Amino acid sequence: MSTTTENAPSEGLDAADFAFTRRTWVDAAPALVYELVSEVSAISRWSPDADDVAFDPDAGPWAGAWFSGRNRRNGKLWTSRSQIVRADPGTAFGFVVGGAENGIVSWEWTLTPQGRGTVVQQSWRLLRLDPVLGATRADLDALRRHMTVSVESTLVALAEWLAEER
Repeated sequence: MSTTTENAPSEGLDAADFAFTRRTWVDAAPALVYELVSEVSAISRWSPDADDVAFDPDAGPWAGAWFSGRNRRNGKLWTSRSQIVRADPGTAFGFVVGGAENGIVSWEWTLTPQGRGTVVQQSWRLLRLDPVLGATRADLDALRRHMTVSVESTLVALAEWLAEER
């Protein structure tokens, strides 16, 4: 019988254990929030970890479309490719890093009207384990913590940006 420890290899871990959801209320209608989050090139306005995000030529915010973005974490820079898997105007927008067929991380925004604004919910979930993300439970826990802080920062920055722009 083997037990999983913080520094044991990631074998035996379940990718589903590495997920979270955060939410905030913003003073804007769901349709406007959707326009902002589905225009992937705008994410660098709010995200502390992403920039130079752009749709492929002739692509846009619809299911099946691809985009690339430069990411940073712990002093490292890399480019990722993502495919949109959900594009429901005014309601939800989601994409998978690595593409729908063999993706590694799922991101989803859901928008729920509340009062004169919108509850914006952002979810992050590992779809499969991969050494590029971490080789141990400790690595994957650190990744989840980092991404949680990033999402919280993104949601706060989005809410502040909307408040200032309106």
